Amino acid sequence: MTSTVEIRNVVKRFGKVEAVRDVSFSLPEGETVALVGHNGAGKTTLMKLMLGLIRPTSGSITVLGDDPAAGQFEARRRLGYLPESVSFNAALTGRETLAFYARLKREPTTAVQPLLDRVGLSHAASRRVGTYSKGMRQRLGLAQALLGEPRVLLLDEPTTGLDPALRHSFYEIVEELRGRGATVLLSSHALTELEERAGRVIIMNRGIKVADGTLDELRRIARLPTRIRLKVSDVGLANVPNWLGPVEGWRRVNGHMVEIDASAESKIEVLRRATNEGAPVEDLDVIPPTLDELYAHFLLSQEAAR
Repeated sequence: MTSTVEIRNVVKRFGKVEAVRDVSFSLPEGETVALVGHNGAGKTTLMKLMLGLIRPTSGSITVLGDDPAAGQFEARRRLGYLPESVSFNAALTGRETLAFYARLKREPTTAVQPLLDRVGLSHAASRRVGTYSKGMRQRLGLAQALLGEPRVLLLDEPTTGLDPALRHSFYEIVEELRGRGATVLLSSHALTELEERAGRVIIMNRGIKVADGTLDELRRIARLPTRIRLKVSDVGLANVPNWLGPVEGWRRVNGHMVEIDASAESKIEVLRRATNEGAPVEDLDVIPPTLDELYAHFLLSQEAAR
């Protein structure tokens, strides 16, 4: 696949603070990537480097084949960026605000109304932005980022202030863009949302990339246990060891449930016993390690290695 962003051995220092330390990765077109980490992990710094707003101390960055920090960055017209804190001129209307950004990107102002429709702001297009709620300003920021059908979309905490219905609509738009070949980089603390939406996860800590891969790849590396939950009949609950066999770490939860932390090696065997003919199991769920758990694991591993 063609890469739209290439980051090679990038270091960024602010005085004595090393915000990004020797980070390398590439972002292919048509991929949604989650960039996760605590505050100060280097996520926003990486986005600003990709935008050409700051220069790397060392290393190289190319975005759509160009160096974003090299003067006139033509590829910037094909970038969309939604910052964590959206701020607009409160005296302008939503339509005037979007028209202003359209002119900056050399896009026709005829693109404004369809974008307002797309983010659900048509009803408020003639209202001053100063009267908008936080969620409405966030939607206006998304419309601004979508100007020009961007090939690279950088989104920093994009669903802040959006209710569940609007978050769903937002991710539908993101998926539509990705389907057209755009690269989408999502930075968020809402890991459950990212787990469902991102095909790949990059985990940052203290400016260092500590993990990079699909959820399945990260699960294989981390080797965290899989939770198996069994809904068991009353008779079965009375003699779990007899039908489940020698399984370590099982426990009762919520009355009629048995929960087991199964290693990668024992998972299939536990499931085989639980589904044997005559086993008193009425239902079961298999819950692989979540992104929250993987995130905590890789951060703790990196901290322990320091």
